[in-house]
Amino acid sequence: MKNSQKSQPVTERSLFSWVRSSSWKLQIALLLIIIVTVFARVIPLEMQKKIINESIFLKKTDLLVIYCGIYLAAVLVSTVFKYLTNVVQTILGQRALAEMRGAVYHHILTLPVNFYRRTQPGMVVSALVTELAAAGDFVGMAIAVPVTNILTLLAFGGYLFWLHPVLAAVSLSIYPIVLILVPRLQARTNRANKERVDITRHLSDKIGESISGIHEIHTNGTYTIENRKYDAIVEKLKKIRIVWNLYRFGVKTTNNFLNALSPFLIFIIGGYLAINGQLALGALVAFLSAQEKLYDPWKELLDFYQAYQDAAVRYRRVMEYFDAAPEHVVAPEDRPPYELDGSIEVQDLSFYTDSGIRLLDRVSFSLAPGKHMAVVGFSGSGKSTLALCLNQLYRYQSGQVMIGGREVSALTKKDVVQNVGTVSQSPFIFEGTIEENLLYSCSALDAFTEPEGAPTLDDMIAALQQAGIFVDVLRFGLDMHLAQRDHADLVDRIIHIREAFRDQFGEHVHDLIEFFDEKAYLYHSSVLDNIVFGATDHPEFSVANLSRNEYFLAFLDKADLTRPLLSLGAEVAKQVVDILGNLPHDAIFFEQSPILPDELEAYTLLAERLKRRRLHQLSDEDRQRLLDAALRFSPGKHKMVALPSILESLILEGRALFREKVDEDYPGIVSFYDAADYIPSETILNNILFGKMKSQHPKAQEKITQSAIQLLIQADLLETILKIGMQFRVGSKGDRLSGGQRQKLAIARVFLKAPKILIMDEATSALDNKSQSRIQNLLEHHWKGRSTVISIAHRLDIIKNYDYVAVMKSGKIGELGSYDELIQKKGLLYELVHGRA
Repeated sequence: MKNSQKSQPVTERSLFSWVRSSSWKLQIALLLIIIVTVFARVIPLEMQKKIINESIFLKKTDLLVIYCGIYLAAVLVSTVFKYLTNVVQTILGQRALAEMRGAVYHHILTLPVNFYRRTQPGMVVSALVTELAAAGDFVGMAIAVPVTNILTLLAFGGYLFWLHPVLAAVSLSIYPIVLILVPRLQARTNRANKERVDITRHLSDKIGESISGIHEIHTNGTYTIENRKYDAIVEKLKKIRIVWNLYRFGVKTTNNFLNALSPFLIFIIGGYLAINGQLALGALVAFLSAQEKLYDPWKELLDFYQAYQDAAVRYRRVMEYFDAAPEHVVAPEDRPPYELDGSIEVQDLSFYTDSGIRLLDRVSFSLAPGKHMAVVGFSGSGKSTLALCLNQLYRYQSGQVMIGGREVSALTKKDVVQNVGTVSQSPFIFEGTIEENLLYSCSALDAFTEPEGAPTLDDMIAALQQAGIFVDVLRFGLDMHLAQRDHADLVDRIIHIREAFRDQFGEHVHDLIEFFDEKAYLYHSSVLDNIVFGATDHPEFSVANLSRNEYFLAFLDKADLTRPLLSLGAEVAKQVVDILGNLPHDAIFFEQSPILPDELEAYTLLAERLKRRRLHQLSDEDRQRLLDAALRFSPGKHKMVALPSILESLILEGRALFREKVDEDYPGIVSFYDAADYIPSETILNNILFGKMKSQHPKAQEKITQSAIQLLIQADLLETILKIGMQFRVGSKGDRLSGGQRQKLAIARVFLKAPKILIMDEATSALDNKSQSRIQNLLEHHWKGRSTVISIAHRLDIIKNYDYVAVMKSGKIGELGSYDELIQKKGLLYELVHGRA
């Protein structure tokens, strides 16, 4: 069964097939548990009768104790086994849901690229996460609920007939009516449910589209338009959900009403029989209890029926939506992937869209292994479509594409992946580390499945260097924090590099770095940093919160720093208001101010109050504001106010006092700057520098980084820091990387793969001119003869050294030859070059 299901497309599987493929051992255990549970649920009914007729009526206490004990034991057994039923049911359901989601997800990934041109991500997420959940829950209950409740109904019904056949027949007479009415109402519920599922999917699509296009929405300010679209869908969903729920409640209400008639009939007929001595009182009580309990399994069966209908609707909708076949076999079954030679032969290749628009029209060319061809042309000429057909992302309708003498449309995905590498104009970077993304192109190759075939660190370093992202990754490593206990040896070596850095480059970078010195004031650090002279990860002692920390404020009083700092804050406030008060509140004007633009209004009012009041007359809020300005003040950056020499001396004395007090009261909470100690809360680079950068200019940072790199090379730590940098997490879609870094990382991963055929689809469009030229030189000198390269180019100044240049126009290759040949012909390429010039 399982083998046939594996070969059967998941979209063709029925909902019940997941029930059949679940664990038979658990199913058998579930049936045994159910049988015990049903038997235990009937016993209390008989005990009720015996307690009344034999114990209470005959006044036998011993029988009362026995029957009550049996009653309690049966209830306990029923409760425990009911819980076990729920446990097994949950395990079965969640296993089925996980398998279902996995199978659908695996199927979705193999669907053609064109499928995703009409599919919103939100719809896929909704289908996998929400809509399949009901199907998984149903699989869990598919055996437990109906078997339990049908057996319970049969047991209770049989017990009723055993007590009094006529009364039982009257009691059960309402159920045929329920069986007629409920399915009719349920059919209408199903129709509303289908519409609800479709509208919910449409809503998911709309949300996904808005999130994906958020830049356009913000750029164009189209909030009203998008809100109107969204509100219209929500309004539709609201109406259909009301209808759906009304039908659902109608089913339950009808069932509840008809079931409520049954006790009425029992009271009328059973009461009459009891009054006339034809039915024992205990039997009547047991009958009423059994009839009341009969409603529970019936209600659960009704809920199960509704759950099945809901799950079936959702399941069918999901499978119908994804009922598409992959265009290519994923992997060969009876052979390893082909190792092709890199030759490309294209004959009369045509491709057109579903609407009939022809994007490629009988394109033909051939490339020998190792040759390079640039493809140029105006936007919409078919350049990228050609690339997508070559790497099997688009299935062309006519013509031939031969790679290594084999037809691309007949190759498996793994054959193509083994031999072709592609870098697109907008490459996708997955959430994870630099290393995971770097190895992504290689992970599917057979050559890398064995440890000895996996890329080495040297291979990865070479790829990073070739793509021009090596220094970026190294900088990521230098900007990482180390856990001292996990990297004890590395920490010691970094401290030695710190000493070497000051010895070798101290004079060289003196104008760029202010080195930490316990006895010297740091003019390029804030007053607060000078007092603390250390770093911490503790939130209450962070720079952002320390100015409002009661412990720190008490320390300022004790160190006689509060009043001079308030005086400094008052001077800063007056000067900033005088100088910047009438200027626009742009950040550029406030670069040399410790007061932020959005704070200027408050400080302007405070400056007015300072003209009429002394410092001790100010409110606590005003004093706090002055203290904030003073603690942020950095003499080397905020030059509109001079730091009083007396305050500088007090701060240096306060620094020593603060360290002494914190070490006594909160030992280890602050890592004080000490040339012999590593600072865990600072980055690796800051630990090497052991100082504060005076400038954030990129050239200054590059100069310092290069000096640190030189020392890392000398200490044989470059690879170690690079490995740390490769663990940098790039964020969702690589959003912690710049556009250029994302494109370089994509180029590095295809260089690491080293495919026989390399397709560059405007792969350097996000790079600066220098980086583009670097990549182009690498292609010309390193990859010439190694890989066949097809480069979709947007810059015409980089195509001169290609073996061939193909100029495309309206889906055709208008001319093909070397750059010099085509320029001399003064045809399409000549027009492109000189037209753009």
